[in-house]
Amino acid sequence: MSTKLDRRHFIAAGTTALAMPFAARNAWAQGTSQGAWPARQIRMICSYPAGGQTDLLARAYGEFISKQVGKTVVIENKPGASGAIGTAEVARAEPDGHTILCSISTTYIMNRVVMKNPGYDMDKDLTLVSVIPGAGLLLVANPKTGVKTLEDFVAFARKSGKVNFGTYSAGSAPHMTVNELNKQYGLNIEPVHYRGEAPMWTGMLEGTLDAAMGSYTAAQSVLQSDRGTVFAVHSKKVDAIPAIKTLPEQGATSKFFTVSGFTGWAVPKATPQPVVDRIAELCVAANNDPKVKEVLSTFVLEPAIGFKETNALYQRELPIWIESAKSLGLEPA
Repeated sequence: MSTKLDRRHFIAAGTTALAMPFAARNAWAQGTSQGAWPARQIRMICSYPAGGQTDLLARAYGEFISKQVGKTVVIENKPGASGAIGTAEVARAEPDGHTILCSISTTYIMNRVVMKNPGYDMDKDLTLVSVIPGAGLLLVANPKTGVKTLEDFVAFARKSGKVNFGTYSAGSAPHMTVNELNKQYGLNIEPVHYRGEAPMWTGMLEGTLDAAMGSYTAAQSVLQSDRGTVFAVHSKKVDAIPAIKTLPEQGATSKFFTVSGFTGWAVPKATPQPVVDRIAELCVAANNDPKVKEVLSTFVLEPAIGFKETNALYQRELPIWIESAKSLGLEPA
C-alpha cells in the first residue's frame, strides 16, 4: 500500500592536493561571462538550516575558498522542502561559478523520487562538483533487548514479532535500511519516523524504541548514558568504534548497504568546466585547513574528493538509492 509523504516530514536532520597560487589559477580558470573566476563575491547557498552539519561544512569550506581566491564567500541558508528551495535557486542562477550549492544526497538523489516537482532536474540543471562521502551510520539497540550483533537483532525481531525502529524521517537511509532488513530476513520491523535525529535519540533515551539508526555524533547522548548498544554500522566502518562490523560483514546482502550518501557542492549545469575543476580543487585543498579538519573530525567524516571521484561515486550510488527508495512505496508529494 502506498504511503502519502508530506514533504515537511521528509527532512534530513554530508587524495589531498594543494591549490595552485591564486594568480596562476585565476589566469587558468577562464570562461565565465565576466572573465577570470572569480570576478566578484561568491554566494554559497546552503539548503539546510544554520547550525547543522551541512551549514558548518559550508562555512568551513567557504572560508577556506575565500582566503584562497581573494573574494568574499557569503553563506546563505535557504532551507525547506528537503533542500529543494535552495537547490532550485542555484539551478536558476547564472552558470558562471559565482553561485554554489552546498547540500546532501537527499537533495541530489532522493527528491526526484519523493517529490512530483522539486523545482529542478538534478541531471539537467546542476553539475556535482565535489562531495564529502557520508560517515557510517550506527544501528543502536535498546539494552533491554540484549542485542549486540545483527544476528541477535534478527533473533530478537523474530521472537518479538514486532520491533519499533526509530528513523529521523520517512524516506531516509534508516527507513530504507528497515525495509531492506524486513525483505531479507522476513521480519516485521516497524519504522517510527521522527523529525530529525535529536527527537529520535530522545525516544531511545526514554526507552520507547527497541532500536534506531543515525550518526555517530548525534548518538552520543544515548551511548554515553548506556541507553543504547551499537550492534552494526550501515555501510562503512567508523574509526572511533573499529570493532563494530558493517551490515554486509554480518551477512546483510542488500546493495543499499554498500552506499554511504554524501554532503557536496554543485553549480548550474552550464558552468565552464575549468571553473568547475577549480572549485573542486579548492574543496579538496581545504581538507588540510585546521578549521575544516576540526569540523570533519567532529562529525567523523572523510575529506572532500575531486570532480572525477565525485561523479564516479554519484553514478554508482544513484541507481541503488532510487531502487531502494521506490521499494518503500512512497507516493510523491
